[in-house]
Amino acid sequence: MSRRLALVLGFTQTLAWATTYYIPAVIVGPAAATLHRSTTELLVGYSWSLLVAGLVSPRVGSWIDRHGGRGALATGTVVMATGLLVLAVWPGLVGWYVAWTVIGAGMALGLYDAAFATIGGLLGLEARPAIVGVTLLAGFASTVGWPVGVALVQRFDWRATAAIYAGVQLAVNLPLILALVPRARPPAPGHLASVPAQSGSSGGLAALLLLGTFFCVRAAISAVVSVHALTLLHGLGLSAAAAVGVAALFGPSQVFGRVLEWVFARWIDPLTGSWMGAALLPLGVAGLLLGGPAVGFAVAYGMSNGILTISRGMLPMFLFGARGYATRLGRLALPQLLAQAVAPTAAAPLVASLPAHAIFAGLGVAAAVALLCLLPLKRVRAV
Repeated sequence: MSRRLALVLGFTQTLAWATTYYIPAVIVGPAAATLHRSTTELLVGYSWSLLVAGLVSPRVGSWIDRHGGRGALATGTVVMATGLLVLAVWPGLVGWYVAWTVIGAGMALGLYDAAFATIGGLLGLEARPAIVGVTLLAGFASTVGWPVGVALVQRFDWRATAAIYAGVQLAVNLPLILALVPRARPPAPGHLASVPAQSGSSGGLAALLLLGTFFCVRAAISAVVSVHALTLLHGLGLSAAAAVGVAALFGPSQVFGRVLEWVFARWIDPLTGSWMGAALLPLGVAGLLLGGPAVGFAVAYGMSNGILTISRGMLPMFLFGARGYATRLGRLALPQLLAQAVAPTAAAPLVASLPAHAIFAGLGVAAAVALLCLLPLKRVRAV
């Protein structure tokens, strides 16, 4: 079952991310011209979708703990497709915001957190290989989504692209999920009741807060880099073409980090792997500030993000056990998605006014603080 889940959810997650999370980079420019609005106004709609996803995620996690993830993933596929169709047919800024509100709810139901929770519910403590497999395949979502999206927009237009993506969700992802993702077993008695007890036990609440802080800070860093990477790299003295070339290394480096995690998983537990992944980013920033090449930073940053994507799915299971796993994932997703929505806009004035080296130094310090949050963690109880 583990291999099948990895293949099915890896493939469907690749398409789900490519057709929702990564679509703004492709359509915002053409949409701004069509709607006679600024790209900033439209990107606020995308940020709003992440806020919606964050607010919905805790309820999704609780629902998956009770009923399993198959239904949530299928529903998320339909909701994301509905939002894309609204994007395609409803003219004006109001339609844009309504569409991204719907897509945000769908992303909470249908992206990584729901997929990880589904795997955890089906496989329990044996979920690690499947989660790694999903992230390995889905690591190519931007590699697939961006060039295909650009080609579709050039061949048709941005509204037709959104409609085609809705069709992909309904014609490809939905049947695969319904046919190949098993139904969850009924929850054991006391399964959900154990969540508050564990979180409030000795060290449990503190561990949960530290873990939440770690993922929140790292989500904020990733959001800032993903939005402002080209500006920051150009600020280091790189030409526009060189900056694009360096930034293009983020994706392959993420996949490489996940491959390394998979290779060494039998010898390194998820917490140790997370320590190592978290340490890569401050080390990469330190190398950059000491005169190292920007390529070194790009590789360290990408590998760090790749490893920590797996940690996002495995650490709550490793630290707290399988009971209430989906509920915890939903709770942890809320601050992460809020940080992703707010951080790029909050950082924009700093990026515009401070030297790039100062911004990188700040990111390195924030990454080091996040690493410190991981160091005291240990399993709250035997699992």
